Amino acid sequence: MVLVVDQATREFDNGNTAFRNISFSAEHGEIIGLLGTSGCGKSTLLRTISGLDTLYAGSILLNGCEARDCDVNIGYMFQEPRLMPWLNVLENVLFGEKNQKNQRKDTALNLLELVGLKGFEKNYPKELSGGMAQRVAIARALFTSPDFLLLDEPFSALDAFTKMQLQDLLLSVWEKSKATLLLVTHDIDEALYLCDRLLIFRGQPGELCKEIKINHPRPRSRGDEELAKEKKHILSLLDLEK
Repeated sequence: MVLVVDQATREFDNGNTAFRNISFSAEHGEIIGLLGTSGCGKSTLLRTISGLDTLYAGSILLNGCEARDCDVNIGYMFQEPRLMPWLNVLENVLFGEKNQKNQRKDTALNLLELVGLKGFEKNYPKELSGGMAQRVAIARALFTSPDFLLLDEPFSALDAFTKMQLQDLLLSVWEKSKATLLLVTHDIDEALYLCDRLLIFRGQPGELCKEIKINHPRPRSRGDEELAKEKKHILSLLDLEK
């Protein structure tokens, strides 16, 4: 297992607890969805796994190293692209790269071609649509060839058609990189379309109430009847009436 979360809890100084006693593991190249209603600690859990939030109890091991102590190659995508407005597309992908020699620029250019942005290298964020900006964010997240790619509702602000396009794009780049993906989402259809396994969170503080294995082979049909049955099951687990 490349990721092992064991009895992880995140309690804040004000006494609030984001999530409590979370345990699960992930294999290399697996796509795992963290699914649940707002406020159940999914995004906070992603931050602890990334090492951005180190004040958790329990254990989170990445390639055998505690998340708060190790330097693991991780890509991170947020709901917003978070591009630097004063940098062009290519410069945003290269942002933070100290060695911007031709080889690294070639890597960035290849990624931009992969995400369908060849010819837009010199454009600035204000000249891009929301979907194009998220494509830049995908390229930037993949630039360091990460072992883990963490995605915090990366497509939730996009229209339905663009969202579906980028979901398919994400799968195509995952096929090439085989990074381990953790996807936080509120979108059950998105989770069922993309993920190998779903972790269902519920409550405040959030607790892991169910793991669901998605056995349908890829490519999946968005109108698959079996996936529709899984959606109904997930809705019952989330117990939205409460």
